[in-house]
Amino acid sequence: MRIGYALSSEEHNPAELVRYAGLAEDAGFSFALISDHYHPWIDRQGQSSFVWGVLGAISQATEAIEVGTGVTCPTMRTHPAVIAHAAATAASLMPGRFFLGVGTGENLNEHILGGRWPDWEIRAEMLEEAVSIIRQLWSGSMVNHRGTHYNVRAARLYTLPDTPPPIHVAAGGAKAADLAARIGDGLIGTGPEPDVIKAFEHAGGRGPKYGQVTICWAETEREARRTALEWWPNAAIHGAASQELPNPGHFEELTSAVTEDQVAEAVSCGPEAGAHLAKIRAYRDAGYDRIYIHQVGPDQTGFMRFAERELLPALAGDLVTASR
Repeated sequence: MRIGYALSSEEHNPAELVRYAGLAEDAGFSFALISDHYHPWIDRQGQSSFVWGVLGAISQATEAIEVGTGVTCPTMRTHPAVIAHAAATAASLMPGRFFLGVGTGENLNEHILGGRWPDWEIRAEMLEEAVSIIRQLWSGSMVNHRGTHYNVRAARLYTLPDTPPPIHVAAGGAKAADLAARIGDGLIGTGPEPDVIKAFEHAGGRGPKYGQVTICWAETEREARRTALEWWPNAAIHGAASQELPNPGHFEELTSAVTEDQVAEAVSCGPEAGAHLAKIRAYRDAGYDRIYIHQVGPDQTGFMRFAERELLPALAGDLVTASR
C-alpha cells in the first residue's frame, strides 16, 4: 500500500497547489491526485483553477512524486482529443510519474457549454469512446474517427512521452467498476466499499486501486470539526446529488442545515493520528492499495508537519505489522 496526498483545487489557489505538491513530496507522500473542476462545490471553497496549467508548474517544482488528475471528465467540457494533447504534454514534463484519472463527471462542471446532462449510461458510453480516442492519439499515428459522440479529423500528436501514461477510471458502483475494468489501467474510488473493488476485479480489472480519504487535522478536535463544516459540508451529501446539481449555489442550499456531527461522520477530525488511521485502515481492508489523503481547510502546512512526524511513520509501522 502506498500513501498519497490530495491537491484540492476547490480550496487552494494555483500557487498554493504547486507549493503543497512540493511539501507533500518532501514529507514523504509518494503520489498526489489533483482535482479537475470548473467550479468548487460551494462558494466558501473559493477556487477552481485550470488543472493543466497547474500541472505544468508542479512538474517543475517536484522531482519524484507521481501526480495524476483526480479526476478529469474528457467528454463534455473538453473534447477527448484536447485532453489527449494536454495529458501527453503533462506526461512529457513528468516522465514516468504522471497518470490520467478520468470519470463520467458532474453536472456542476460539465454543464457550462450549454449541452444537456445525459443519464449515466450515456455518459459511460461517451467516456469509453473518449478513452479510445485518447489512446489512439497517444500512439502517435494520424487519427480519423467518426463515432457515436465524437469526430476527430486528421489529428496527430507530436509531443508524446516515451511511454503513454496509465489511465485510471473513477468508479462509485458496480457498473462503473465494470467500465473501469474494461477501459482503464486502474481504479479510483472515494469510499471504502469492498463491493466496488470486487466488481472491478471480477470484471478482469488489474492495476492499482486508488481511494480518497477525507480528514481534517487541527490542533484540537473542536477546531477540526469547525473547519470541516465550514470548508467541506458537501461531505455529508450522499447519493446522486453530487453528480446532478449544476451550481455551487445548489450545494450551498443542500448543505445549509448540515451539522458538525453529520460532517464528522464522513470526515475524521482531530489532532491525534488514531482516528485518521482507523479510517485509512478501512480503505486498506476494502482492497485499496493506493490511499490518498485529502486534508480539509487552509492549514495544509500544519497537516504536512503532522503527517511527516506522526501519520506517515504510524502508517509505515501499521503496514509492517499487517504484513506479518
